Amino acid sequence: MSFSSDVKEELAKRIGASRHCRLAEIAAIVNSTGYVELKNGKPIMLYLQPDNEAVIRKFFTLIKKAFNIGTSFLEESPDIKVNGRVYRPVLGEGELLESCLKAIRVIDGDGNLRPFEEGVSPLITGKSCCKRAFIRDSFLCIGSISDPNKGYHLEFVCDYENQAIRLQEIIESFDIEARIVRRKKYFVLYVKEGSGIVDLLNIMEAPISLMNLENLRIVKEMRNSINRRVNCEVANITKTVNAATKQIEDITYIRDFYGFNRLQESLREMAEVRLEHPDATLLELGKYLDPPVGKSGVNHRLRKLSELADKLR
Repeated sequence: MSFSSDVKEELAKRIGASRHCRLAEIAAIVNSTGYVELKNGKPIMLYLQPDNEAVIRKFFTLIKKAFNIGTSFLEESPDIKVNGRVYRPVLGEGELLESCLKAIRVIDGDGNLRPFEEGVSPLITGKSCCKRAFIRDSFLCIGSISDPNKGYHLEFVCDYENQAIRLQEIIESFDIEARIVRRKKYFVLYVKEGSGIVDLLNIMEAPISLMNLENLRIVKEMRNSINRRVNCEVANITKTVNAATKQIEDITYIRDFYGFNRLQESLREMAEVRLEHPDATLLELGKYLDPPVGKSGVNHRLRKLSELADKLR
């Protein structure tokens, strides 16, 4: 399975401890994958998209725990198709449907439907624990996360702009930066930073996925750190080799067209030592001189030799 599937499998098993958190989870599922059929302006049936079996199973579990009533698919009622999507009936007309929709603020006290376009009611996500629960089941329904080996990207694909904005507000209440972008007819809410995704997994209560992601991040960061150090070392070595090659060329030119005997003692000694030790560093060259000289002194003498060679040319 993909990393995204592993995260969803873990979240599907997580049920809120309190009734208000369970209602927030039901609200997330209904707002993300639900459709309410109306008759004379009143709800008569709740449908869910049947694509994700884990979501459906969790919905029935939440209904049982929140309302103490067992239910399942309404086999006698047919599936429907709305805007190209298939929906399956899960709650029929009756007290349970009305109680559920009122509890998650999809309908008001008079039975009027709150449009899904407006996003979840703030009354459902008033508490921090309910925010966590809502984010968790929203991700389960409409979220995905990329393979951490390839990059860090977590997103929620929302049908409506206000739906994305409400979810963004909830996520940002935990100090996690989330942005919205239009993708065809959808509004995509995404988090790009690895640290933000780790925090979000923690908020959604997915500790196993969080640890797996952290382990991958550590390995990736170590690999990048090693690569940077190796590249730096290679660059330094290349720079040293190029400098030494230029110095030897200059000294050889002076020897052939000017003569070491015409150099002052310190420069002559420096030229001879450099030719004898072409691979030595400046610090090592300084130790070969009599008396020994530091790096700055060696660099000064080699620069004088290079200037002389340039003048001779």
